[in-house]
Amino acid sequence: MIRINQKLKDKLWWLVISVDYDYSRICIADHDMNGETLTLWLEDKQDFKNSLDDCLQLEIPAKQFAKIIKEDNLNSFIGSKMHPSKKYVYRARIEINEALAWYNNDATIAEQGWAREAVLKQLLTQLIETEAHGIEEWI
Repeated sequence: MIRINQKLKDKLWWLVISVDYDYSRICIADHDMNGETLTLWLEDKQDFKNSLDDCLQLEIPAKQFAKIIKEDNLNSFIGSKMHPSKKYVYRARIEINEALAWYNNDATIAEQGWAREAVLKQLLTQLIETEAHGIEEWI
């Protein structure tokens, strides 16, 4: 679960409303990854902005980004392993590298894009689910 403050929630809702609740119109205009945060700039695909200052800026802590990569199994694959002592082969999920190391060193450009899109999807899903949960409490 990504922690978002009320001000950011309000800005995200305005973005959702501006795209007429068509979430596929929300895209990542640019991104930046440093050791501590992943910064995403969001915009409407049908209303491109001239500068990043006009886009919605999100800062996701690296720990939360790593958690999403692990949850979506982006840094691993299903393969065959041999049991060390009993010498039989079994299918298991094999981790390529730790989540952030995989993103920075091993992932292709497309895989890095998938990881950023997973963050956006998680964020929008969380936004809708928490607001819907709040509405159920009032009913």
